Amino acid sequence: MIIVGEKINTSRKSIEEAVKNRDTSFIVRVAREQAEAGANYIDVNAGTFLDKETDYLSWLVEAVQSEVDIPLALDSPNPKALAEAIKRHKGVPMINSISLEEDRLQSLLPIISAQPCNVVALCMSQTSMPTTVEERVAVGSELIKKLTGAGTPLEMIYVDPLIQPISVDVNMALAALGAIRKIMHDFPGVNTICGLSNVSFGLPKRRIINRNFLSLCISYGLSAVIMDPADRELMTTLITVEMLLGRDEYCGNYIEAYQNGHLE
Repeated sequence: MIIVGEKINTSRKSIEEAVKNRDTSFIVRVAREQAEAGANYIDVNAGTFLDKETDYLSWLVEAVQSEVDIPLALDSPNPKALAEAIKRHKGVPMINSISLEEDRLQSLLPIISAQPCNVVALCMSQTSMPTTVEERVAVGSELIKKLTGAGTPLEMIYVDPLIQPISVDVNMALAALGAIRKIMHDFPGVNTICGLSNVSFGLPKRRIINRNFLSLCISYGLSAVIMDPADRELMTTLITVEMLLGRDEYCGNYIEAYQNGHLE
């Protein structure tokens, strides 16, 4: 399972203040905590700053990678911010995200195709938010075709089925799960990714919901997840479920996590 650490997002008050003050040590501390907890990518997002997003996103890239040697997920719908951030990124980044919304698609495709990038393809169309398995799969399939047509290898595409709150519609989790399974079946080699926390929005004891939803997502074929790897109960769920599904040879990852005191 590929883990994208979610915490460096200026929608969080502490991160917003650190970015505003150019507090490199604080940002690096958060990034290192996620990397040491098991993140394969660190998501960086400065979207709350709007007119300063380009400068702040580029600063975040340089700040994190000055001390933490893993790639970043550059999280913005702003093509200018992404273009500048990519210039400063060491290695192959993940771009989060592109969709079928026409302006976003046309502005981001040239940036993505200009250099190797992993790409999050969000199942959102120009006209509506998907609600069913079929709608998600249709949008995801079209995005895969457009991205591969522009030169992005299938294995560098991460389709996000768009997780929506079950507090609004109790069928939203099932729709996302069905889309994950169908996309992984129809496009061997592609990846699927999601952010867990949207599913539990508006409900009490959200961490319980998130843990159980993660286990379902893994069993349906999810290959990457945007989450907080420092949440030890969530990581315990991930490690345990992957072992039970036969994805942990000789139970090595589980035993190592136990020996290091990481199981909760």
